[in-house]
Amino acid sequence: MRINYNVAAMITNNNLANNDSAVAKSLQRLSSGLKINSAKDNPAGLAMAKRMNAQLMGLSMANQNASDGVSIIETADGAMSEISEMLQRMNELAVKAANGVESDGDRDVIQKEVSQLTEEISRVAEATEFNGQKLLNGEFSFRGYIDSTAPNAGNNINIKVASYSSEVAQKIYTIGQMDISKDPVTEKYKVEFTPPTALKDGGFPEGATASIKDDLVTITASNGFEMTLDLTRCDIENKAPLTVQNLKIDATGIGAMRLQVGANEGQVLEINIPKISLREMGLETVKIKDKNGQEIWTLDVGTEEKATEAIDRVEGAIHFISGVRGQLGAYQNRLESTINSLDITSENMTGAYSRIMDVDMAEEMTNYTTAQVMTQAATSMLAQANERPSQVLQLLQ
Repeated sequence: MRINYNVAAMITNNNLANNDSAVAKSLQRLSSGLKINSAKDNPAGLAMAKRMNAQLMGLSMANQNASDGVSIIETADGAMSEISEMLQRMNELAVKAANGVESDGDRDVIQKEVSQLTEEISRVAEATEFNGQKLLNGEFSFRGYIDSTAPNAGNNINIKVASYSSEVAQKIYTIGQMDISKDPVTEKYKVEFTPPTALKDGGFPEGATASIKDDLVTITASNGFEMTLDLTRCDIENKAPLTVQNLKIDATGIGAMRLQVGANEGQVLEINIPKISLREMGLETVKIKDKNGQEIWTLDVGTEEKATEAIDRVEGAIHFISGVRGQLGAYQNRLESTINSLDITSENMTGAYSRIMDVDMAEEMTNYTTAQVMTQAATSMLAQANERPSQVLQLLQ
């Protein structure tokens, strides 16, 4: 027996320290509810969990972004719903003005109401905002650019891309020659191409056709392709027939409102909100002075012939607004589906994150009880081990 070094007490003390450490670790897990409280607990698991947590926070913000997108669309659609109602009223007035029974005085009264409606349409389109950003002024529509540096492209500098649909592929389109002329009988403009296959040869979809209304040339195809060229600065009213050569159109795919609807780079949804104005709807036919003496564009129903033409123009405007609303409705459905998908992804990832980070309380309580009993036993044994050297004194008596 030895009294200089109490090895038994040292061994017991080490076991007591280990058991006490296990009790402390269990207490930490039970009090925090986490299986991993520091990197040393599970380095690989902590790295995985932190990446998952970043993804979860990104998904939560993406969900909020998508919800904001739904609110934006609902705001724009609400404004266009009012515009649609005003167009319906304008249609009624145009039909009434086209009736031969009405006198010039009656049409003057009708014209005043039509002018008020067109002015209100312009005001609503200009004033509709969300978070300080105007929605219907074309700020969030796709932008395209005209290359005016091509040879024999003198008129191209006066042409601009008014709008194009989301079905338009992002590339450069070319038109060899486009001729604008006025029909001497109907006094309406028409657009022709040289060669007749110029649209197909220039990268436009198979079967694409073009039409002109006022000074807007619209190229459409059956797959939803639609591109509008603005020839306002070409002054076709005074310069027709007009020839445009070597026209290059760069559809860049920028300008739409980009919503970040995912936690990772590139997970975006572009919302294209076309410009809403009398011009785009084809309702700018005459200028009058409003009550403040300012000149404004309005729809002309002052004669039976003009009123008859106005019926067709209002019908086109209703079709235009309905098309835009339908497009925004499709965006809203996509966003709502995105929100549902984000919710499901977040639920599943939260479950995976919980399995890594969260402690099993029942299991940990069992471990805590075991460690506590072992600590009590080690404490008792340490007392016994410390008592052993004193027993050697009996040999000295």
